Amino acid sequence: MKEEYIVKLEPEDEYTHAPDKSLNYNESMYFNLFDHKQRIGSWFRLGNRPNEGYAEMTCCIYLPDGTVGFMFGRPSILDNNSFDAGGMIFEVVDPFKRLKVDYKGKVLLLSEPQQMMNPKEAFKSNPTVDCEVSLDIKGESPMFGGETLKKDGSSMDIDPEKSFSKAHYEQHISGEGSIKVGGKEFSITGLGLRDKSWGPRYWQALEWYRWLTININKEIGFMFSIVHQGKGIERRGGLVFIDNKYQIIRDCDIQTIYDENDCQTSLNAWAKTDQGEYEIEGHILSLIPLRNRRTTPEGESLTTRIAEGMTEYTYQGISGYGMSEYLDQIIDGKPIGI
Repeated sequence: MKEEYIVKLEPEDEYTHAPDKSLNYNESMYFNLFDHKQRIGSWFRLGNRPNEGYAEMTCCIYLPDGTVGFMFGRPSILDNNSFDAGGMIFEVVDPFKRLKVDYKGKVLLLSEPQQMMNPKEAFKSNPTVDCEVSLDIKGESPMFGGETLKKDGSSMDIDPEKSFSKAHYEQHISGEGSIKVGGKEFSITGLGLRDKSWGPRYWQALEWYRWLTININKEIGFMFSIVHQGKGIERRGGLVFIDNKYQIIRDCDIQTIYDENDCQTSLNAWAKTDQGEYEIEGHILSLIPLRNRRTTPEGESLTTRIAEGMTEYTYQGISGYGMSEYLDQIIDGKPIGI
C-alpha cells in the first residue's frame, strides 16, 4: 500500500531551525528580484551549514549593459541562529508577508560573465568594486510547499548522503529599495520569487534540474521545475500564479537551445494544470555559470555546474522577467542533462 504524506508549513518556519546531526545540514533562504523598467536583475542566497562551521553566501546582480556583479563566499558561522554572514543579512519582519535583504561588501564586475567557467582566472582578470544592497520584500502570493511528513506527523526517513532538502517552500514577491555597484546606484522596484529550504543537502544529490521563475507582471507568475534524480526518477511540476491563487502544474516540459559552452540561450516551456495549458517563451539576457565541487570520503571528485540566467519571458504577447537556473552534474567534462 502506498504511504500517504502531509505537508506542514507554519509561520515559525520562516526562522531558522535547530539543525539535526547530519554533517551536511543546510538551511538556506533565497530571493530574486527584477526591475522590469530598468531591466536590472538580482538574486541573493545564504545557506547556513552550521555542522560544517560555515555559510554559503552569494550575491549576483545583472546590470542593464549585460555586466554582472558577483560574489561568493564561505564565511565562518558558529550556529544556525540567524541568516547573517559574509556581509549579507536576511530579516523576517512579518512571516509570509515582509522580509528584508541587506548586503554590504564587494562584487566582482564581469563584462563577460561566462568567464566564471574558470573562477580563478575570472577573479584575476576582472575588477572588484564596493556593493550595497537594501531591499524590502513583500509577499504577493500564497505560500507553496513546506515540510513533507508522514501521515502521523513523524519525520521522513532521509539518507543525508542522497538528500537535497527535507523541506522547501516558495512564494512570488515584490520588492523595492536600492542597489549600489561601484559608483552606480539604482532605485529598484521589482518582482521576483523567494524560497527557503532546510535539511541535509549535497549539491551532487541530483543528476540535473531545470528551474524557471517567472514574473510576467504583478498578476501573472509561474514556476517550472523538472528534477531528474537518476535511475529513471523524474519530477515535473510547479505553479501558475493567476487571480491571486496558485494553480498546481501537473505536467510540464522545457525545450532549450544551448550555446557552444552548453549554457541555455533560449527556451520554450509548456505547462498543464487542472484549469488549462500554458506556453511561455524565454530568451536569456545574461548568464553566469557557477560551480560547486566536493570530494567524497572515498576520494572521488564531484563537480556540479549551475547556470544562472536572467531571462526575458513572453506569455500571450506580454513580456516579463525571471531566472532560468540549470543545474547539472559534470560527467566527462559535459553537463549530464544536456
